[in-house]
Amino acid sequence: MIPQTLKTELTEYVKHYPSERVGLITVMHKLQKHYGGWLPDEAIAEAAEIVGIPEPEVEGVATFYNWFFREPVGRRIIVVCDSISCHLCGCDRLVEHFKKRLGIGMGETTADGEYTLLPVVCLGNCDQAPSIMIDEETYNRVTPEKLDEILEQLSAESAKGES
Repeated sequence: MIPQTLKTELTEYVKHYPSERVGLITVMHKLQKHYGGWLPDEAIAEAAEIVGIPEPEVEGVATFYNWFFREPVGRRIIVVCDSISCHLCGCDRLVEHFKKRLGIGMGETTADGEYTLLPVVCLGNCDQAPSIMIDEETYNRVTPEKLDEILEQLSAESAKGES
């Protein structure tokens, strides 16, 4: 259950719209953050109550959009573009490198809960393929060597307590 202060904040937020359902996406993002990066059934019920729509409609939104997660995920989300451009430019090599480096394949989370690796249909950077996104940062023309540099930098940031 969410704290009353968060529930009040979200309820007040949606009141600013002509229809509360307009604020659903923002409510879901805030609930996902509260629940550590994913939306358990409880969060779906809370969003439905706050916005005033049936739970199945909230579930439909949660499963439609790529950035809502219905299962626990890692602290950092890595998405690998698997569009035709990225395939032609080597995204498969990146996925294999993630397997070697992190010990996970697509749809899996590292044992320490740090990373979840997911596919995405397109990141919109076809002219700079292959592309990946880690959290909200996009990386283009990624090679296995560049991937190592990125992961080293992220590890260093995590060690310092940054993210």
